[in-house]
Order: sequence, then structure tokens, then C-alpha cells
Amino acid sequence: MKPTRRTFFLQMGAAAALPAGLRAARPTAAAEKLNIAGIGCGGKGWSDIAETSKDQNVVALCDVDSERLDKAKQRWTGAKTYADWRKLLEQRDVDAVTISTPDHMHAAIAMTAMALGKHVYCQKPLTHDIFEARQLRLMAERSKVVNQMGNQHRSTRNYRGARDLITTGVIGAVREVHSWTDRPIWPQGMDRPRGEDPVPQNLDWDLWIGTAPMRPFKNGVYHAFAWRGFWDFGTGALGDMGCHLMDPAVWSLGLTAPTRVEAFGPKPHGDTAPRWAMVAYDFPARGTLPPVRMYWYDGGMLPPAHITKWPADKPLRTNGCLFVGEKGNLYVDGGFGPILLPEEQWKDFAMPEFEETDHYMNWTNACKGQGACISPFSEAGPLTEAVLLGNVAYRLGMPIEWDAEELAVTNARVAAAPLLRREYRRGWEVRWVD
Repeated sequence: MKPTRRTFFLQMGAAAALPAGLRAARPTAAAEKLNIAGIGCGGKGWSDIAETSKDQNVVALCDVDSERLDKAKQRWTGAKTYADWRKLLEQRDVDAVTISTPDHMHAAIAMTAMALGKHVYCQKPLTHDIFEARQLRLMAERSKVVNQMGNQHRSTRNYRGARDLITTGVIGAVREVHSWTDRPIWPQGMDRPRGEDPVPQNLDWDLWIGTAPMRPFKNGVYHAFAWRGFWDFGTGALGDMGCHLMDPAVWSLGLTAPTRVEAFGPKPHGDTAPRWAMVAYDFPARGTLPPVRMYWYDGGMLPPAHITKWPADKPLRTNGCLFVGEKGNLYVDGGFGPILLPEEQWKDFAMPEFEETDHYMNWTNACKGQGACISPFSEAGPLTEAVLLGNVAYRLGMPIEWDAEELAVTNARVAAAPLLRREYRRGWEVRWVD
């Protein structure tokens, strides 16, 4: 489906009116049901719709895969269905949308939805590009709609507990953090496939490609899961998991933007993210808090045992975040911890009870005027920018010096520019805030 004149100018015109022409969100009372639309219905999209819509109305569904859309329609029978998200956003009774598409489509959809006065819940990473993350943060400020990124671990007792322990100084000043993941669990570090296969009848390939460069359809590649490893559509293991596993440190330590980033791994590849990588981020001091160096590991790489203080008789967990403090270490992941290390040192410490909240209903309730979101774009945007800088450093093959205010790699301005802000495919351009 080619963009029609009407839908193209809906997309362009909504953003072109910034900042004066924004539509205001429809006020929704606490006792009133929120009208939610789901964009992306398979995989994480299914659970995003289900979890945010408890006791609410699902009024619209969108997916470029008709089989996924039909399955969702059987679950939410009262919803109108669309292949094109721009058509869905024309539906006037939609109050709020969940966005659970491949990374390359997050920003265009979220930007348009916010301009039209619709609250947004967007999966992590918030965007595919650093420029997009900055733009969504600015748009969130101006549109005043409720917004939340889907880094749901932030709402767990584990992450909230870790933050309480760090901010109250239990392990003392922190100058070093290590975060790691067992991802990728999809193909990376290879060439783009050759040849072309017929597009299945259930898939609208042009809509799936969206803002990205047109690529031939290949069976078993890209849709529905392996897209994460391709730079055209995804952000690799770092982009996928960094917004989860670097978040405890960024949140707890109040980290701002890094000033220097250096990445290590296999020789950079033009098409795909690496099979493994390690990244070192340098964050500046914040008031009385010292500078922090954060290390990232993926593809099965792990921090050294002598640093973690993890029990020698137990395998280190495959995903996690470890704070190195003056008085000891703290480990946490989305389903485990916080645990203080070394264990023998902290055996008599009385661990407090920590609160857990529902990340999804936190957003839904905020849309209805009840409380504030725990991961709004004002925080999710800078977190995403920091995470994605690791990919920029890796792809450039050199340490980078970062000026966050200027949104520039000061020691490689020209080479870095297309990695910070990609060109959208013709007909899919978005008018940004600035």
C-alpha cells in the first residue's frame, strides 16, 4: 500500500503545525474507560495491548501481518482493524496507543500520535536513532500527552529496591557499573541476504519497510523477529537490552549524557550488529556525585569475576547490572535481587521490603489523571540516547567524544552524522519539532 495523499498529509500536517497546532488529548476521568489502540499485535505487542487495557476499551488494532491482526481481532472483538497505522490514527475515538513495532518505526508513529493528542506507550528502545529520541522528548514536553517507554523492569521491586539502596548510600559512592546480556539470540554479524522471495499474501511488505530503505523480502529473514540484528530496522543486542540493563544505573545514579564512549568487538559490519561487543561509557560528575564509568557486554561476554564478587560456587546470571561501590557491590536484574556482594560481608544486613508497581497500568492510570508515569519520555529519551551511543562508537570503529547539547560527535562530526540521524525513505518523511 503506497501512502495516499490523505494519509501522507495527515502524517506531515500533524507534525508540521508544531508547536502551536497540537491537538489536546481528550480528558478522561478516572472512572471512565480509556479507548486504547494497539499498533503491532504480535509478540510483545500482544502483551502490551493486554496489560494496558485491563478494564478498558480496545477500540482499534493495527498490524501489517493480517494473520497476526486476525488473531488479535478474535481476542478484542470490538476493535476496528487496520494494516496502516496512519489510518488508525485517523480514528477519532482513540485516546491512547501502544506502539510495539520494529525499532525503525517507533519514532514516526509516536511523533504523529502525540501531535494528534493521543497518549503513547512505546516499546524500548524508544527509537532507532539518537536524533529521534531527542525529538520525541521535545514533542512529549510540548504535546503534554502521557507517555511511557516499555522498559517494564523499572517498575519491579528489584529495580526499585536497587535504586533505594543506591540513593541511600548503602554501598557508598559508585564510580563503576557493569551491565551485560546473553543477547543476541537472533542472527548478527553477517551480510544482508541475497535474492528475493515472493511476499506472503498475509504481509504488506511496503508498510513493514516503512521509513527504512526498501529491501527485498526473504523468507525467514527480517519479519517477524530477526530484524533486530539489521541496522536498517533494529539496534542490535545493545539497543534491545541496554534500555533494560543499563537503566538501573542511569536511574539510580542520576546519570546524564556520557561524554566519551568507546566500543570493542569484531570488525564493524555495514549491514548488521556484531555477534558480541563491549562498550565503555564515561559519565561526568553530578553535583557531589563522582564520575561513573559504565561497561556494557553482550554476546555472552561477562565482567571479570574478581570485580563482581559473585559467589565462586554459582554461575553468574546471564543478564544483569552490577554496581561497584566504595563499601561493596550490588547486583540486580529484572527478576532477581537486589543482592549485596560479597555475600559474607552483608550476611547480617536486613534487606528492606520494596514496592512493586504495574508498569502497564501505571501508564493507563496516568492517562486518566491518576499519578505520573515511572518511565516518561523525559527520562526514556536521554536513556535511549546514551544506550545508542554505544552503537555509534562501534560502527565508527573509534572512541567518540559526545556533546549532548549540540547532539554531535565532536571528533567525527561528518562520519557520525548519518548514524545519529538517518534519512527516511521517500514518502515516509516526518516533520520534526525543530
